[in-house]
Order: sequence, then C-alpha cells, then structure tokens
Amino acid sequence: MKNRIMRRVRAKRRGWVFTPSDVADLGSRGAVDVALQRLVDAGQVRRLSRGLYDYPKRHRRLGLLSPSARDLAKAIARKNGVKIGPSGATAANRLGLSTQVPMKTVFSTDGKSGSHDVGGRTIMLKRSRAPLIKDGSGPANTAIQALSHVGKGGVDRIVIQRIAGSLADKDVDQMVNARPQMSGWMSDAVIKIAEAHDG
Repeated sequence: MKNRIMRRVRAKRRGWVFTPSDVADLGSRGAVDVALQRLVDAGQVRRLSRGLYDYPKRHRRLGLLSPSARDLAKAIARKNGVKIGPSGATAANRLGLSTQVPMKTVFSTDGKSGSHDVGGRTIMLKRSRAPLIKDGSGPANTAIQALSHVGKGGVDRIVIQRIAGSLADKDVDQMVNARPQMSGWMSDAVIKIAEAHDG
C-alpha cells in the first residue's frame, strides 16, 4: 500500500497537496490511513493538518518548502467537495481592473465561507455571489469573479475589452453557457464580452 501511494504521489511531482480521498481507490480507508501514517513517520510525505498531506518541494538551501496557497485551497476544496476560484479582488487585480493587492489569501467558493489554518497559512474561503463554473477554465472563472467585483455600475467598455482580451474561445464558450446561473446584468456583460472577443 505504501508503495502504491508513493507511486501516485511521485507521479504528481513535488509540491502536490492531497487528501486521503485522492488515494482512496488504492485500498480500504483503514489501510490508506495506516500507510499514510507510515509514510509520514518515514519522512516521505508531510502531514499539514488533519486529512491534508503534501509531497513537499525541496530547496538546496532552504530545505522543505511550504505549499502555495492555491495548492492548499484546491486540496481543501477537493476534501470538502466544493469548487473554488480566485476572489473577486484577486481576479480584478490579475486582469488589471484594479491596482489594489489583496492583503489576505481569499478564494471564492460555492460552499460555506470559513477559514482554514493549514501548512502555516490561513486560507479563507468566501461564498461567491457569482457562479463558479464546474470544470471551468481558470480564465473563465477569473473573468466571472472579476465582473462580480467590479459590479454592475463598474462595467464599461474598457472592462469589457480587457476581459475579452484575456480569454480564449473555449473560455468565452464556458461563460456563455453559464449565463443561466448569472444575474441579469452579468449575463448581459458576458454577451458584450463574447461580442468583443469575436470582433
């Protein structure tokens, strides 16, 4: 069991943050738990918090590195069965729609809001007012969260053009298909983004 788990862990490469559910298909829950504990004891993987592990990256001078906030958030989301995306403020900053740099590590989620102390970081999940597209691309979900942050009154031609320019065809298609989940003003904005992208 230890070897089977480590084969999967190594295939994901160093830096992977995972939960027992990510390796649950390899054996019974009891066997997986025992194997994970033995891997932790042997120093092959690291326990970050209850039910959360990583295969840490190593730096020749700094030693074991902490996982990124995004990797932690993705693992927490898988553990809780929810979707995540960038916070509205982060998305707007990423697309150049805001110069404000978020001070806290916050992610949008379709689940409950809450904070998680893990891996020496505090990861905040905040329930999103805008939809998070299931299996949606990063750019599509970033665009939607940025729209939500800018708000109805902030959507102008510059915002539309900037978002449209950040998207590939597949991203636009995903946003258009998600329009039934959106408020009216956001749905209208997505149409304008699609037209600007195609134009």
